[in-house]
Amino acid sequence: MAAAHSPKEEVFDLDAATNTDPKRIPRDVEEFRVEPFGLYMARPTPGRSQFHYIESWLLPAQSLRVTDFWFTEGHERDQDFYLDIAHIERGERQWRARDLYLDIVLRTGKDATVIDTDELLAANRAGLVDETDTLFALDTAFATVDALARNGHDLHRWLATLGIELRWQRR
Repeated sequence: MAAAHSPKEEVFDLDAATNTDPKRIPRDVEEFRVEPFGLYMARPTPGRSQFHYIESWLLPAQSLRVTDFWFTEGHERDQDFYLDIAHIERGERQWRARDLYLDIVLRTGKDATVIDTDELLAANRAGLVDETDTLFALDTAFATVDALARNGHDLHRWLATLGIELRWQRR
């Protein structure tokens, strides 16, 4: 069983062009793009050996952060996208995300796997996340996996049914 830890929180500051990570370190962002359905962010990841760049979309209505990791050679993972279940607060010039522990590893056209259930349950038992947020995270993960499965495990096909078109640098 995973050790309990507080929910990870991030700030996306459009004016400062920074993403303050869960360790409260502001990271320089190369690009923010605001769309009616969400916020796009692209930035390098200094100090990370597994990957050197990330692109993420914050999708408040879906309670998802969708990330494409640019893995460093030798650290590649068999995944196309990594989806974090999160509460996302859309601000005028600053967005906030509070991670709800559950993640979905998506392999386009193949499968979607929910991970970190043990972290969510440990946090709930420790009182770091309440029953409402625990059930919200589970319901969101189930609904997302179901929607992906109904659309051939294709993120873009599913989101297109919602009128959402994600644009990426390298895809």
